[in-house]
Amino acid sequence: MIPATNLRTGMALIENNSVYLVTECEHVKPGKGTAFSRIRMKHIRSGSVIDKTFKAADKVDDVRVERRDSQYQYNDGHMYYMMDLETYDQVPVEKDMLGAETLFIKDSMTISLLTTDQGVVGIEMPNFVELEVTETEPGVRGDTATGGTKPATLESGGVVQVPLFVNIGDVLKIDTRTKAYVERV
Repeated sequence: MIPATNLRTGMALIENNSVYLVTECEHVKPGKGTAFSRIRMKHIRSGSVIDKTFKAADKVDDVRVERRDSQYQYNDGHMYYMMDLETYDQVPVEKDMLGAETLFIKDSMTISLLTTDQGVVGIEMPNFVELEVTETEPGVRGDTATGGTKPATLESGGVVQVPLFVNIGDVLKIDTRTKAYVERV
């Protein structure tokens, strides 16, 4: 257990029997009253974000989270198999643990596994991935001036909104944090 005032961005803690990653941390020392910490934390598995305020005297359970680079190999429907790039061991990861990230995983992609003493607790995708468009409606000449968008299916199975000039076979840069189109590659 550590004092809440020792929390920093990037640390992990246990709250309500779940592992959270601290994404923002602000320590406040008001002129009157006791100091406190405002923490924004993200649930490692579900990705939901919560805000919590801790008093200076509060203690929290911290967790050592290790990031291990691994390479996506294949999936069998409910398990995704990753290869640890240091030990070359295959690590099975439940589809539920990956959540919406499965829409942007392609073969041989490098992903960071977040592990604790309890095993794999989540993954960390690269900020940007490059994926090919496998299905989209053709753009009609003259539509580009309107600034509209259309859905495009990617090679990984994910669907994103793209500008009308994007065609089948184009390789797109996708931001995995916002799940949005960035640019054509």
